[in-house]
Amino acid sequence: MRNDLRAGIVGLGIGIPHSVVTNYDLEQCIDTSDEWIFTRTGIRERRVAPHGIATSDLAAQAALQALQNAGKTPEEVDLIVVATATPDMPWPSTACLVQAKIGASRAAAFDLNAVCSGFVYALWMAAQAVETGAYRCVLVIGADILSRQVNWEDRATCVLFGDGAGAVVLAPVDEPYGVLAGVLGADGTGAPLLNVPAGGTREPLSPEALAQKRHTIQMRGREVFKFAVTIMGEVSLQALEKAGIPSEEVALFIPHQANIRIIQAAAERLNLPMERVFVNVDRYGNTSAASIPIALYEAWAQGLLKRGNVVVVVGFGAGLTWGACVVRWV
Repeated sequence: MRNDLRAGIVGLGIGIPHSVVTNYDLEQCIDTSDEWIFTRTGIRERRVAPHGIATSDLAAQAALQALQNAGKTPEEVDLIVVATATPDMPWPSTACLVQAKIGASRAAAFDLNAVCSGFVYALWMAAQAVETGAYRCVLVIGADILSRQVNWEDRATCVLFGDGAGAVVLAPVDEPYGVLAGVLGADGTGAPLLNVPAGGTREPLSPEALAQKRHTIQMRGREVFKFAVTIMGEVSLQALEKAGIPSEEVALFIPHQANIRIIQAAAERLNLPMERVFVNVDRYGNTSAASIPIALYEAWAQGLLKRGNVVVVVGFGAGLTWGACVVRWV
């Protein structure tokens, strides 16, 4: 292995449902308002996948666009990692379904579930695979359809989430570019704070579980908020320290898009002005593992990512999990 070889992001893509559900739409069916939602979350609207569209469909769309932007074909892909908490089915993996959809017949494929932290987990693990020389073209995809897991009668949670997918292509690049450092973490004692209790081996689906909506997202919002406000800034600083880069050199900060107040708190911890923080939570809500790659794609499409820029991506999620990566843009 060459010591100066790193994994760089060489292509990006997204898969976004066309259907938009605004806060005003939600006013018609639950006890809420646009003002109530926006002032607490920063969300104005979110995308919802129609019936018949599965996670692998959005993931495949994002993957093909990322490959096209990278100038690579599906046949060149040798590994696919899909970060998702909403697979098409319990098994096989969504990554295998994506492999078949896009025709990446040479690729190994597996899923990773760290919920909203999933893309950062997958990015850091895939980067290590490229740096070892074992893989030269890796698709990293974050994709979730959380609209299928929300309780649409629970105004505290149903207003938060949306659907989507984002993908990046990782390939070997020369230093000083590429993924420079990553920090991942978890605290399993926090699992009760945010989960979907029913539908697994602990509590299989039953008429009782369905009636009690235990197959939908259960969240203790106040505790999750406190956790997120602390961890987003802390893990970002840890990753920057690992990379040997001061926070003032960060050109763009791309956090998980869950709540504008959490994003603002993380930026303040890094002493970053909001002009250097990418925000699209107002248009998509919380798309879980898709959140960061969708934001990355939009930042790139808007010309905000220049060669040599230092970019920090950071996420937190159920588990509890968290992670950050520092990238020098190719």
